[in-house]
Amino acid sequence: MELEITVVDAFTDSVFGGNPAAVIITDEWLSDDLMQSIASENNLSETAFLVLAGTSVYQIRWFSPLTEIDFCGHATLASAFVLFDKSPGLTRITFTAQAVGELIVEKTESGKIQMDFPNTKPQKVSVIPDNLIAGLSIPPVDVYSNSQAYFVIYESESEVLSVQRNNESLVLLKPLDVVVTCQSEAQEYDFVSRYFWPANGGDEDPVTGSIHTGLAPLWADRLGKKDLVAYQASKRGGVLNCLVSGDRVLISGNAVQYLRGVITV
Repeated sequence: MELEITVVDAFTDSVFGGNPAAVIITDEWLSDDLMQSIASENNLSETAFLVLAGTSVYQIRWFSPLTEIDFCGHATLASAFVLFDKSPGLTRITFTAQAVGELIVEKTESGKIQMDFPNTKPQKVSVIPDNLIAGLSIPPVDVYSNSQAYFVIYESESEVLSVQRNNESLVLLKPLDVVVTCQSEAQEYDFVSRYFWPANGGDEDPVTGSIHTGLAPLWADRLGKKDLVAYQASKRGGVLNCLVSGDRVLISGNAVQYLRGVITV
């Protein structure tokens, strides 16, 4: 069986930046084992699988190299990029996913792709897990959590950039991952972050759209503003425009195609 595959760098306007995701569109679902094997072979943060469910409506599932993921922002952006590229007149897509319901994605006049996601604002943690403290070389100022991750607040960008992690400790926090973040010291951004996910995908994720559904409302409260620009400070780096609107978070970004080809399975 041959399948068309597209690899897209998300949350960037140049190749080799942002976060790469593979996108595969099929007429019906492949088996779970096959989708996981393809994602493991791709060895990207995520591989998104799409099945057409109606006019401009697609079911979507996301797989990391290790496991299926409930929700992935950058691979959703990559999927929308592929669909918009295939149909230049298309400006709006609805994705449906079991864990998060309907996700509306639009192509804006600026060329950015805007995704309408649930607000997953984290709550402050009263007791910090020992494995979280042991897993990071710099003690946190505050810690929050939601259903996806622990949110570790630091005082400076130097701490966010230099913190070392012990994956053997962090993996014991499963199913939660860890994001470290602080207010940006650069005028063009409001906050910066890094995302570690040894329990669910690998070491450090280059750019994580889903975690910004928690980061954006967290920093909206701290900074007193709803429209924010975020920078994820991985080696590849990525920029996310975030707008907190009630129980929704709108996340926008650019994307570029890196590869289109055919896989044989």
